[in-house]
Amino acid sequence: MSVFGNIGKYITESQVWGSVFRHGIPRDRRTRAMAVLSNVFLHLHPVAVRKSGIRLSFTWCMGGLTFFLFLAETITGVLLMFYYRPVVEYAYGDIISLRSHVTLGLLREIHRWGAHAMVIAIWLHMLRVFLTGSYKPPREFNWGVGVILLVLTLLLSFTGYLLPWDQLAIWAITVGSNMARATPFLGHEGPGAQLLMIGDVPLMHAGSDARFLLLAGTSVGPNALLRFYVLHCIFIPLVVLVLIAVHFWRIRKDGGISGPL
Repeated sequence: MSVFGNIGKYITESQVWGSVFRHGIPRDRRTRAMAVLSNVFLHLHPVAVRKSGIRLSFTWCMGGLTFFLFLAETITGVLLMFYYRPVVEYAYGDIISLRSHVTLGLLREIHRWGAHAMVIAIWLHMLRVFLTGSYKPPREFNWGVGVILLVLTLLLSFTGYLLPWDQLAIWAITVGSNMARATPFLGHEGPGAQLLMIGDVPLMHAGSDARFLLLAGTSVGPNALLRFYVLHCIFIPLVVLVLIAVHFWRIRKDGGISGPL
């Protein structure tokens, strides 16, 4: 045996190696199952799936593509955070620099177009699930998780829209946030708002309703920019990450990807 062979054998037979890799190279169904179940990344996926259920013509690969785009958005978003400052005096100038100078504008454009592609991909994924009946029992819980992920994806796009801090962003968010005034019970112009009273004073008004909570004020200003930045970069991505893990775990518990009807 060569020197490298002896070194490799010594490493693979060491206690450190055995504590990390509990099983050898998978060579049959049992060892494949053990390798999957003992790995923190692989155990979210089923040991075996139906061949018919992973055909490209059936799945459209939209679920995997959506997850890939989420990872791409996360990586590019973290890199953009090194150059962007969520302050009204600098935000627009930082976006101009990101479009013109930082990595020749590619980093910002990858993040921007990736966001559009992610919205399209998750819509197509939901359409595929609906058309193939993959939302039916016992998968109705995962369908609910998917609907929440769809809403959060749209909220990611909505909160990211304000960050360039140009006229288009400011007025688009002004129009979008005005819709929150009509939120049932939570918007001061919405149905049921007048039923929530403290004495003779309505509980919901322009300074305490859903729109105020969203903008951290009564208009789109510095507070709104900072709040949207935190929601877009930290809060919503963390919630999405947890729900994606639950989504994958539930797919495994439900027997893998659903097969054709």
